Amino acid sequence: MSELNRMTIAQARKGMAEGSFSSVELTQSCVNAMDTRADLGAFITPTPDAALEAAAEADKKRAAGDQGPLLGIPLGIKDLFCTEGVQTTAASRILQGFRPTYESTVTSNLLRDGAVFLGKLNLDEFAMGSSNTTSYYGNVVNPWQSSEKPDMQLVPGGSSGGSASAVAARLCLGATGTDTGGSIRQPAAFCGITGLKPTYGRCSRWGVVAFASSLDQAGPMARSVEDCALMLGSMAGYDPMDTTSVDTAVPDYTAELGAGVKGLKIGIPREYRVDGMPEEIEKLWMETADRLRAEGAEIVDISLPHTHAALPAYYIVAPAEASSNLARYDGVRYGFRADAPEGLPEFASLEEMYATTRGEGFGQEVQRRIMIGAYVLSAGFYDAYYNKARQVRTLIAQDFASAFEQVDAILTPTTPSPAFGITEEPTGVEMYMNDVFTVPASMAGIPGISVPVGMSKAGLPLGVQVLGKPFEEVGLLRVAQAVETAADFTATPQLMA
Repeated sequence: MSELNRMTIAQARKGMAEGSFSSVELTQSCVNAMDTRADLGAFITPTPDAALEAAAEADKKRAAGDQGPLLGIPLGIKDLFCTEGVQTTAASRILQGFRPTYESTVTSNLLRDGAVFLGKLNLDEFAMGSSNTTSYYGNVVNPWQSSEKPDMQLVPGGSSGGSASAVAARLCLGATGTDTGGSIRQPAAFCGITGLKPTYGRCSRWGVVAFASSLDQAGPMARSVEDCALMLGSMAGYDPMDTTSVDTAVPDYTAELGAGVKGLKIGIPREYRVDGMPEEIEKLWMETADRLRAEGAEIVDISLPHTHAALPAYYIVAPAEASSNLARYDGVRYGFRADAPEGLPEFASLEEMYATTRGEGFGQEVQRRIMIGAYVLSAGFYDAYYNKARQVRTLIAQDFASAFEQVDAILTPTTPSPAFGITEEPTGVEMYMNDVFTVPASMAGIPGISVPVGMSKAGLPLGVQVLGKPFEEVGLLRVAQAVETAADFTATPQLMA
């Protein structure tokens, strides 16, 4: 029973239903793995005792006839979701010690359906980053290793790097993530797992620490397309507490799994062929398209002409919204407050307390984005930058709408490279380029999923991304599973627990 943590959610559900093992045994296997691979830094706040208590309760419910969709399934929760009574930090010093008195809607839905929470997972501070190296609580390490540089630690991607690393290393069966510009899909690709960003408005943002409110969207991260479908079924749903939540029915996301792609049209956007993209990524992308063609899909060349403007527009819209959302962290009501200057009983003014607290409480990347956001929202630059970016965003959404009149789904690479070394981390604009393939879908609010399909020459996982029509995740998952089946990706990381 020691390797129960290596199961998929679907396998674990079946095993517990058949009585082959209990949720306590399954959860204990994950807890053991968490202890073994604590060096990955995937968890900020592990809660093993609470998890085992919840697992025991799940076993009692099953014995009484309860058949909750995720009953007894151990999951990790990105430390951006508020969890009642459990520290929620957003990986920032400024929220250190904050214990919410309420539960986010997404985690409430998971608990309603019987999930067991193993603890809170690490991330880039306030979800700002593509490497999970900006966390106040330290780097997260990717469980994969490069065959060319086996002694070098690799980034897991970001911001949901803790979630991706934990799922890949088998510390949990699945995890929640959030995706603002690619923060589910990019780390999923770097860690060789599956990550789904649903349509904006599909999962409630209530109780999720905000980064950019018009972009943030919660989603599942797991080891298969089916597992993501199962998790999304619990996570999704209308929430009157969230004004951006869309009042639409939650379908059975597994309904079309296994249906294949025969008769479907899959678009290949020519603008996603960018300068400097490794040949191995281009090759896997085209091989995946060929596999889908062999399964009966029609591959269609399409254009998304404003793709080139998505990244610069995103890095105006997202920091602008972040600067507004993060204004609430002032050291007055909750979280970290800086000490007064040495030798003085208190600050000279409220403004000094604000400035000192925010200067000490926020990391460099967060401060950088707040400053950019404040600049583009300022009186002299609002129209020149923020309004212009909003107009570009509309054009990007129109590009996708036009494309989906021709095709059923769109196939692209997920990332422009495999995972890179923590010591090789690019800076500034170079780091932002990690999101070049994922940002357009976020700007348009459409769903996207990353599926692992092959390996780089250095033995690192590479993923492709499938994009779908708004609120048609059922069809998106159908195509994604066809990609998964055709790729038959079975590689596992060397550092797996």
